[in-house]
Amino acid sequence: MNETATVAAMTDLVFYTALSGTWLAIAWLPYILDRIAVRGLMGALANPSPDARPQSPWAVRAKAAHAVGVESFVAFAPLAILAAIRMPDDSYPGILALTYFIGLIAHYVIYALGIPVLRTLAFALAALSTLALGLRVLGWI
Repeated sequence: MNETATVAAMTDLVFYTALSGTWLAIAWLPYILDRIAVRGLMGALANPSPDARPQSPWAVRAKAAHAVGVESFVAFAPLAILAAIRMPDDSYPGILALTYFIGLIAHYVIYALGIPVLRTLAFALAALSTLALGLRVLGWI
């Protein structure tokens, strides 16, 4: 099967769950690049130290957003796998995977920019998508 056929056969649930996981796998890059810019390469590679130069405020927020994203993905991913197994023809889990992905990306960007209320709303979108997916897997909605 060629790549185009593989992507075409992929459900929205699988696609957006994979996209979310891929995003989380690279979302550490911005704050590590900031660490290199602030501390230099050797400073960035050194062990944490109380006298190390502090990172830029946006990078500290990006690191926190990344941690929150990883924590939320721990709940979302198994539910997505269960949905893919239990209800492969149901389109609702795919919509929830899309809204989860949008919430995840928006939360990271908005958190890094330091916009408090929108940050919470973006996280709520991802969290409520996870909750709805769980309820769907359980057959309650």
